[in-house]
Amino acid sequence: MATKFQTHQCGRINLVVVVVVVVVVVVVVVVVVVVVVVVVVIVVEVVVVVVVVVVVVIEVVVVVVVVVVVVVVVVVVVVVVVVGVVVVVVVVLEVVVVVVVFVVVVVEVVAVVVMVVIVVIEVVAK
Repeated sequence: MATKFQTHQCGRINLVVVVVVVVVVVVVVVVVVVVVVVVVVIVVEVVVVVVVVVVVVIEVVVVVVVVVVVVVVVVVVVVVVVVGVVVVVVVVLEVVVVVVVFVVVVVEVVAVVVMVVIVVIEVVAK
């Protein structure tokens, strides 16, 4: 009987050991899976952060390009306005010159008429 009791106890101990080993293996597997999932999540978060940084850099570059284009357009508009003002001033000066030349021609014609009248008066007076 003593042998049967010892075998029975031995079998029970073996069953407990097997259950403990299975539980430990399951816990280790779960821990490893959790660690792998956490590492994958961290890697995904790092990739997302890198993508966000790249997008922000691209947006900054786009904003800088837009600002440069706006500045160039403003400079071109200012140059066009200045050239337009210069053209208007030149046209006004040309009109003034034409008017002055016309006045000079009229004065010369009047002077010639006056001279002719004086000559006619002198001839008639003689």
